[in-house]
Amino acid sequence: MENCNQTSTDFILLGLFPSSRFGLFLFILIVLIFLLALFGNLSMILLIFLNIHLHKPMYFLLSQLSLIDLNYLSTIAPKMAYNYLFGNKSISFIGCGVQSFFFLTLAGAEALLLASMAYDRYVAICFPLHYSIKITRRVCVLMIIGSWIMGSINSCAHTTYALHIPYCRSRAINHFFCDVPAMLTLACIDTWVYEYTVFVSTTLFLLCPFIGIVCSYGRVLRVVHHMNSAEGKKKAYSACSTLLPVVTFYYAPFVYTYLHPRYLRSPTEDKVLAVLYTILTPVLNPVIYSLKNKEMMEALRRAIQRICSVKM
Repeated sequence: MENCNQTSTDFILLGLFPSSRFGLFLFILIVLIFLLALFGNLSMILLIFLNIHLHKPMYFLLSQLSLIDLNYLSTIAPKMAYNYLFGNKSISFIGCGVQSFFFLTLAGAEALLLASMAYDRYVAICFPLHYSIKITRRVCVLMIIGSWIMGSINSCAHTTYALHIPYCRSRAINHFFCDVPAMLTLACIDTWVYEYTVFVSTTLFLLCPFIGIVCSYGRVLRVVHHMNSAEGKKKAYSACSTLLPVVTFYYAPFVYTYLHPRYLRSPTEDKVLAVLYTILTPVLNPVIYSLKNKEMMEALRRAIQRICSVKM
């Protein structure tokens, strides 16, 4: 039986990439995706900030989504790349706690922000005459601040618990970042009470917003179906087809991972699913929102023309 050590020793992150040519290929691929996501989200933020035509609630929320995605990537990807390149897989106990805190904060904030964006589209399509009254800049700011605060409170509770339980001699976390459920497999005590709180937290922060989004879009599609304007239908369907893939890509792996019983999951499965909501979603957001949005594409075209004219 393993003895419990002090919680001040380092953890070991086993990582995502195997020590082989395939592992090197995966690493290069992830780095390219990271750089693409970095460029895409920075471009979205600058484009929305500099273009007065995009100073609308929808794009204000979208810029905050890009900001969260940037922080999301910066919390996980650099440490993962450093560990692989230098062969040093250790992370300090405090560093693990900090990474876990920011990851959970950003995950919760993004989940609630996506719900806010869905509500914005719901009001715009179902109650167009009341949109300017219901969705003001003040309401957007409150939704954003609320997302960050709720995400921080939830994260603080989970991280505090993870930092105050005794861990056994094995400090090898079979993951590429400090995910609390992966950390708890190393605990010296029974964590069933905490696993119940994970179930409750996942239901409140992921499952409920996801169900709310699906229901709101069900209502949206019903309203769109009865529209007389072909142009109105096209815009509404475009709005739905833009957000739904992002929402599904983000919520589905998260909900499956955190609501699935631990004894039915495998570390490999958890890591593959984690790639979807930590690395792929941040790169898909700017691509989907820019390519599927005429105003964004027009703003991008004007920005490129401006840059080209300055160079000439």
